[in-house]
Amino acid sequence: MRAHLLHVLILFAVSDVSAQIKPIDDKSTIDFAIRNFGIRVSGSFKGVEGNIQFDPAHIDQANFNIGLDANSVNTDNSMRDDHLRGESYLDIKHYPKIRFVSTKVVPSNKTGIWFLYGKLNIKGHEKDISFPFSATAAMGGYLFKGAFKIKRKDFDVGGTSTISDEMDVSLSVFAN
Repeated sequence: MRAHLLHVLILFAVSDVSAQIKPIDDKSTIDFAIRNFGIRVSGSFKGVEGNIQFDPAHIDQANFNIGLDANSVNTDNSMRDDHLRGESYLDIKHYPKIRFVSTKVVPSNKTGIWFLYGKLNIKGHEKDISFPFSATAAMGGYLFKGAFKIKRKDFDVGGTSTISDEMDVSLSVFAN
């Protein structure tokens, strides 16, 4: 009986660990777009890291804790990128990471689509966000895709700059 109980406990421990996955930075993209003087400016971030607990059969136990390197901002314009790293925008000297921590994940009425709720922290300002995402099994892990909008002023990014307040964010994060 004890041997059987030990095997069951080991099985639960192994299955719980197998659901813990990590984002792979070079297979992940975090893109953004914002209007500046009516012109769409796009860019990206790298340095994706963190932990993800995800099993579609146990979605109530899902958890996302993801960070990215604020210094990695890239708009294909080095002068603009340096400006974005400065104090009035991302202030990477004091806030080197952008972080998202989930608070819950709930299924949608579409197969393979869930709603992710959590707290986004940029430049020391934390805001609740939610968005739909897909999770596709791939290469021994999952490819997570989603998109959402944020207001840069909610995070004290850019002050009274003439750029649009609303920013589109799209993500494609591979984790295994």
